Amino acid sequence: QVQLVESGGGLVQPGGSLRLSCASSGTFFRIYRMAWYRQAPGKQRELVARLTADGSTNYADSVKGRFTISVDVAKATVYLQMDNLKPEDTAVYTCFLQQGPRPYWGQGTQVTVSS
Repeated sequence: QVQLVESGGGLVQPGGSLRLSCASSGTFFRIYRMAWYRQAPGKQRELVARLTADGSTNYADSVKGRFTISVDVAKATVYLQMDNLKPEDTAVYTCFLQQGPRPYWGQGTQVTVSS
């Protein structure tokens, strides 16, 4: 059983930056997919950013040029760097890892962008 622990969320003003971290309880082995999702009240959960083992990335159109997903294998940690934050980025952000065929989810961290 893999446990994911997210951190880095909080309150930030428009135009500010945050970096979310997702630390895994184990070493990275057969990790084929890493991703961040978000869900705002009353809205569907959406894929924000995805990184696969071959280095390919994918971003939602709404965050392209502002968000960057990355991984530190030695620390078994996935990051989401968020720059130029907007009020519409307010949501609960959740990390995702696929180890072999098995999916693992974090519990989510709140990001609030408000002046």
